[in-house]
Amino acid sequence: MVIQNLKNLLVESRVITCYLAPKSWYVHDSEGSNSSNYCIDWNTDDEIEVFGVPSSYSQPREESYEQSVAESSTSGSNAKHAKMIHNFVGMGFSRETVIKAINENGGDNEEEIMDTLLTLTAEKPSTEENDEILSVLVDMGYAFEDASTAIDKYGPKAEISDLADFISASQLEKEIDSLQDLTKIKHVASVDTNTEPSDQSYLHASKKVKLHHNKWKDKISWAKEKTASSVDMGMIHPPGPMTGFGVPNEVSQVISRELPSEVADKPYFYFENVALAPKGVWNNISRFLFEIEPEFVDSKYFCAAMRKRGYIHNLPIHNRSPLLPIPPLTIGEAFPSTEKWWPSWDKRTKLNCLLTSTAPGTVTDRIRKTLEKFDDEPPQNVQENVLQEIKKWNLVWVGKNKLAPLEPDEYEMLLGFPKDHTRGGGVTRTDRYKSLGNAFQVDTVAYHLSVLKDRFPNGINVLSLFSGIGGAEVALDRLGIMLKNVVSVEIAEVNRNIIHCWWEQTNQKGNLIEVEDVQKVSSNQLRQWITKFGGFDLIIGGSPCNNFSGSNRVSRHGLEGKQSSLFYEYYRILEAVMEMQKNDPQGDNKVQ
Repeated sequence: MVIQNLKNLLVESRVITCYLAPKSWYVHDSEGSNSSNYCIDWNTDDEIEVFGVPSSYSQPREESYEQSVAESSTSGSNAKHAKMIHNFVGMGFSRETVIKAINENGGDNEEEIMDTLLTLTAEKPSTEENDEILSVLVDMGYAFEDASTAIDKYGPKAEISDLADFISASQLEKEIDSLQDLTKIKHVASVDTNTEPSDQSYLHASKKVKLHHNKWKDKISWAKEKTASSVDMGMIHPPGPMTGFGVPNEVSQVISRELPSEVADKPYFYFENVALAPKGVWNNISRFLFEIEPEFVDSKYFCAAMRKRGYIHNLPIHNRSPLLPIPPLTIGEAFPSTEKWWPSWDKRTKLNCLLTSTAPGTVTDRIRKTLEKFDDEPPQNVQENVLQEIKKWNLVWVGKNKLAPLEPDEYEMLLGFPKDHTRGGGVTRTDRYKSLGNAFQVDTVAYHLSVLKDRFPNGINVLSLFSGIGGAEVALDRLGIMLKNVVSVEIAEVNRNIIHCWWEQTNQKGNLIEVEDVQKVSSNQLRQWITKFGGFDLIIGGSPCNNFSGSNRVSRHGLEGKQSSLFYEYYRILEAVMEMQKNDPQGDNKVQ
């Protein structure tokens, strides 16, 4: 009953601004129509916690929000008051506070209501703050007692990620103990990877084999050894700076690792996904991918925007080199013309993770009108509310009290793609934002792949799974590695068109083979490609993160989710290629 009450509180008293999305805030596409599909696409919305808001905290459904307003407020029962409540909630105030302010002022004078709201917000008691943070943690799946203990220790002002770290650490020993149960699981019959899969039975069987095979008895000791590392047994919140095995211009300790013998050499593979995945996801991914520990990296060390990702690969980790020229690393460097408009209370130097959508004009218009009410700096609570919206939508200052969202070409610059990479050819602005929001950060990936330049002076054969808009291909090209043969597997036609256009416009000399569905890549096809090309040098990709991302509260099912379970296709194909090239003298022996 307590947890249910907390969940009700979460729905009915959403004070945190970032995840309130009234109808008027929906993103407009190039044709001017509203589309709820692009409000905040949770495909990449995994890093909102950077300013104290958990990524699991997402907007309520439009219908339930409107219904709750109508049911809870007698003063807002008519259309005028309902719209007023809607607008003030959109500015970041809780619905209960808005209703109280309207009741106190009669509901006619919006300026008086705003003044009352500012006063009430400033006077909000800390106990309500505790309840809000507690409800968020419970909604994330943590036990009520564990959440209470964490808040008591760190206080309600602590970052959600810090509270989650504390809870996960306290649960670690229990999780490790639970691994003892693995020794009692009966062995499951193994699957012959050389057998052509006729249906999805191969996929499901291979998952069970990998998870429950008797060799995972040894994972108990492995988990204990990793307790101080980035891979813990709970929610993945890597400790300290997310610098992986090292990043440019950052001092890091000398790191060495020993790879399992079966993946200590080519073909190389590289897998990417969001760092802040649900509990246990990265542990399971690591088990599938040969027990290799993930390398967690925030792209803020490579550009002016944050982008927290995990990478599992068998690439060498020494003698890496960054792409040149070094891109802008701060907001000021990336957008120098905006510096004169930047208020002193907006101290950002980095943008938040680039989302798959952008703010509509109603958001920036509301902020402008709010700031114009003050001759000097706005009060602290107004600054905080405005900053939440600014950080959520990655807004930049373009005039006095005037903010604007990033343009698609600015996305391209921040992510390391060529100018106009996603422009034209029937691609709408909405398409561009969505495709770019799901893309690799090219400079980050190129830094990891730079070790291949000397190993493949005559070009490289690439199997690119979940290619997106070709982040891996662009990274290799910018490194000066010739793309001899690329098999690009990508489901979205828009993205395939973008890759195809880039391939032609950059005068690539190699062969590009485009495949639509990763699930239809068969063993026969793989054998044909291996025979034709002499083997693959690199298998690279990042499967959909739809069911990993923190703000997906509807179907955040981890590796068992409908989209994110496609990770098993990456594993299936990778294992099949490695086995074929190991056994086929016409395969890997031809790889340079």
